[in-house]
Amino acid sequence: MKSFLNDHYRMKDRLMSSSKPVALITGASSGIGAVYANRLAERGYDLVLVARRVDRLHAISEKLTRQHGVEIRTLKADLTVENDLVSLEDLLRSDERIALLVNNAGNGKLSSTVDMCDVDANATLALNIVAPTRLARAVLPGFVKRNTGAIINIGSVMAFCTLPITTLYSATKSYLLTFSQGLKAELAETGVRVQAVLPAGTATEFYDHAGIPLSAFDQAAIMTTENLVDAALVGFDQGEDVTLPSVHDAGLWLAYENARSTLFGATQTGVPAPRYKRT
Repeated sequence: MKSFLNDHYRMKDRLMSSSKPVALITGASSGIGAVYANRLAERGYDLVLVARRVDRLHAISEKLTRQHGVEIRTLKADLTVENDLVSLEDLLRSDERIALLVNNAGNGKLSSTVDMCDVDANATLALNIVAPTRLARAVLPGFVKRNTGAIINIGSVMAFCTLPITTLYSATKSYLLTFSQGLKAELAETGVRVQAVLPAGTATEFYDHAGIPLSAFDQAAIMTTENLVDAALVGFDQGEDVTLPSVHDAGLWLAYENARSTLFGATQTGVPAPRYKRT
């Protein structure tokens, strides 16, 4: 934690003279997070890149600084470790230049609930639920006070699909989608935005960690990280609250949301349905 804070204050001093907005990206050492770093640097953001693999972060930082002339902080942090998470919360509360939080770090061991070990289950809950919730709660008071800022939560289409080997993963992504939509409603009268991005199969290292290689899937259904992030940012620019980059018919999402609303409305009767009548 001491090293984390020393890095933070050294870099904060360097960045004080910059007027650029800052984007903080978790899980930024590869895959979706690394592409977000590239695209946001292209858009003129200074960056805070957070991940466990600091060597990769340094390589990305050097490249993007050279290409785009942005200032970049690299922070080594494991968001399943309490001290690291607390330090990141402190940064989000204290740095008023942070204008965008990208909650990208995630985990998802593909396994049945019975067969999954405690370490994998705890890591999935910590990265997919606890960390994005706490980081959002840390940054939001400042955003609301300044009436500007945005959170991008990287979820999954598995938020509304559960397979025998995705029970916990799907549940956590369903939470993240619900959390994002709830925040959107809470912040409706402010200038603060929340976007949930729901990728389908994407060419990242996720599958290696999940236990099933990417090669086991239909390659025609796999999107590149570049295409995913570019589509997600177009959705962000267009004001979408939920972005499904691989869904061509936007009406499907509207129909899904309308069906959910209709179902909820149908629950508000106060009496049991006739099929539950005692005989």
